Amino acid sequence: MGKARFEIYLVRHADAGDPGAWQGADADRPLSSKGTRQAERMGKFLAGIGLHPDRIVSSPKLRARQTADIVAAAVGTSVTLDDRLAEGFDLARLRAVIVEPNSSRTMLVGHDPDFSDLVAELLGTGAVPMSKSTLARIDLDAPPAPNGGRLRWLVPPDALKPAG
Repeated sequence: MGKARFEIYLVRHADAGDPGAWQGADADRPLSSKGTRQAERMGKFLAGIGLHPDRIVSSPKLRARQTADIVAAAVGTSVTLDDRLAEGFDLARLRAVIVEPNSSRTMLVGHDPDFSDLVAELLGTGAVPMSKSTLARIDLDAPPAPNGGRLRWLVPPDALKPAG
């Protein structure tokens, strides 16, 4: 099997505390201190393995943007905001985000249940839970399609060493 045409890195935003306890608009809910530490560990892990995505595309919601910014600073890549990642992110939106600019190594930072559902669809399997600050790498030989992906990594936050 040759090199994948697309490497997709899906990162669910890090911990943002209890949404029921947040008083403001959901889009403005920030990372908790735990979430900041999770994002820092993810960034340190990715930098340590030498991962440099072509681009990082994030939901504009604050908790996703903060996660993306922390990871981007660690791997030396800038962040682009895309409203399509805010909610309802599905196979069609994934196709548009990665195929139109023909980006072969794209990291996406967004939300659940969108990412769990998308991973399951790409792999042609049942539920694949994407807990907060989980990273999934999926390789595709063609534009995204059901059952068209190969799971290469599924890295939950508790698998990463604490930052420090």
